[in-house]
Parts: sequence; C-alpha cells; structure tokens
Amino acid sequence: MILSGELTLKISILPAVTVLLVLCAIPAAAQQTGDLKIRFEYGGDPPKPGQVDVNKDVEFCGKTDLVSERLLVNPANKGIKNVIVYVYTGRGGSKLAKVDPVNKTHTLANEKCRFEPHIVIAQTGDTLTVTNPDTVGHNANLGFFNNKQQNFTIASGQEKSVVLEKDEPAPIPVECNIHPWMKGYIVVLDHPFAAASDENGDLTIKGLPAGEKLVFRAYQEAGSIKAVKINGKDQEWSRSRFEVEIKPGMNDLGTVVLPADSLSAD
Repeated sequence: MILSGELTLKISILPAVTVLLVLCAIPAAAQQTGDLKIRFEYGGDPPKPGQVDVNKDVEFCGKTDLVSERLLVNPANKGIKNVIVYVYTGRGGSKLAKVDPVNKTHTLANEKCRFEPHIVIAQTGDTLTVTNPDTVGHNANLGFFNNKQQNFTIASGQEKSVVLEKDEPAPIPVECNIHPWMKGYIVVLDHPFAAASDENGDLTIKGLPAGEKLVFRAYQEAGSIKAVKINGKDQEWSRSRFEVEIKPGMNDLGTVVLPADSLSAD
C-alpha cells in the first residue's frame, strides 16, 4: 500500500527528472560556444587607395570611380578592411568536430566592373553563383586547388553556378581576364568559423566551440601578417597563425596593429 505522502513525493520529483533528462539530451557543443572579436589597425598614416587604370570597356567601366581594393584603410580610425581570419585545420592546426553542410548559395556579382563582394566566405557543399548585371561581358577565373578550376565568360545579364565540393587550403583569387584590375577572393572551408573585417577593421567569428584552444590563420592580400602588436604588446604570428583559448560568450582579442611596412598597396 502506497501512502499519500510517498505518492506526493514521487509526483513532485517527476517534473525535475524530466527537465534533467532534456538538458542531458542537449549536446554540450550547443550549450558552450563562444565568439571571437578582433579589430585590425594600420600602424602608420592611412594610405590612399590607388586609382584603377581603366583601359578596357572605358565607356562603361570609366563611369565608376574605381580604386584598388588590395589595401583599404579607414582614414578616420586606421581600421583595415578585408582581413580574413578563420580556424586553421591544416597541418598543425585545430581538430574540429564534423560540421554538416548548409548548402547555401553565395552570389558574386560582376558589378560596375568590380567583384561584389570582394570576399566570399563559403562552406563545402555551398554553391557560388557568379552573375553579371553590367552591360559589358565579364570573365571569372577561379584558381582552385582542390575544386575543379573554372574560367568562364559571362555575358551581360547571365550567370553561372559552381558547386564547392571541397575545402581549399587558402583564400582563392577570382580574376576577370577581360578587365585585369578586377580581383576578389573566395574562402572555402569545411566549417563555418571565419570572417572578414569591415570598413572599421572589425570582425567577429561566431559560434566557436568553447573550452578549446583553437588555431586561427589571418590573411590580408596586401602582405604577410607576422609581426603584430596586440593592445600595445609585440607578438609574432608564425605563418600568420595564432592561438586563442575560447571561453563561453564573447572573447575580445582587442586591437591588432599591423606594421605599415608589412603591407603594400601595389
């Protein structure tokens, strides 16, 4: 015979046990993630971007004030645009749990005789769709290492799609053979942990696995990133790599100053 007190106790315990079982069923990675925030700054007087020599399709391309995007520094705060940072998983890098593909489509437009956006960050399984909203023809030369190399012409108003089946060991240049000043980059990784700095030099990589020391690689097309100054202290990033132990929540690395003589706009 069950006493009423014992019955009440068992009933009151049931909701707590249910909640505990639900919590245990949630993967640890879903509970513990962190974001990495970095600001990149130019260590000198901000250079002015060089003017592009528009020598093809001048009537159309010459309508836009085109500048070189190799090194863009904000004159107001010295922030460096287009610094790419990603979790490095190559030799000597981090070992990440397998990440399922999201099969996202990214658009790379030949717009006003430049590539928009300048940098595309994609994951294996994604699709790159190259479009041409301009009234002149363009070309897209994708110098992949692991994926099949592509070099195709795109007529005005047309587009072509490429499935990104494999990850790439470094940012891959995208060039237009018709208009030699046109250049962009595509980053293809087997994970989503990457970002490029904005016009203020800021970037944030979200959803990183917390509780791990991760290896990151930084890339800027204007030069190699090795000697840096972080929050006033000199550091050496061998092979443009650095490590950060990711804690739950926001991890702010601070301001990373790149020496002026390590970057070239030419």
